[in-house]
Amino acid sequence: MKKVIMRQYWRLQQSQAVISMAFWTTTLTLIIWPYVSWRFDDNCDGTLCFSDEILGISSTYFGLMLIGVIVLLSVFLIGYIYDVGFGLWKEHLTISTERNPFGVYLIAPPMGLVLAQTNLLLKHLAPEDEDVQRHVAFIERWLEWNADEEIWARAMEAWKNNMGDEDPYLPFLSKEKRDDLEDRSSTLPKD
Repeated sequence: MKKVIMRQYWRLQQSQAVISMAFWTTTLTLIIWPYVSWRFDDNCDGTLCFSDEILGISSTYFGLMLIGVIVLLSVFLIGYIYDVGFGLWKEHLTISTERNPFGVYLIAPPMGLVLAQTNLLLKHLAPEDEDVQRHVAFIERWLEWNADEEIWARAMEAWKNNMGDEDPYLPFLSKEKRDDLEDRSSTLPKD
């Protein structure tokens, strides 16, 4: 249930930037318009007045579009200053990485396969080196521990069903862990 809710939340976030930009532009344009609309009236007697029509189109439309463009450019300017001037996005990405378990302690299955392959080579290249074998043992424990995660079961299911691979063999896992992973991959709920 939590995953379904988070997926919907993610979908909302993806459209949020475009929708909020449209809302900002529309809202601020309509808030500003009453303060400048008199410059587009026939009764305008100030120094900066616009004709009632421009190319046969009511100048009101041009005024609203001009305000909208100014608001949009202002938002882009603020974004540029935020990015280049303050650089706060760097800290934001640092926090995001710290809070992402795959950036800290979990291993995504494709990365796990590459890590396991490198680990197997290292294990056979330096069988007498105690430090290397200690590191190899740690990586094996880490991979074994990660194989309990749902994402590994989903990867196994994808390797079998999407790729059509009948035997995605994972030699870095114990037989019990491989059997458990196969069982869990066949009982996953479909999205």
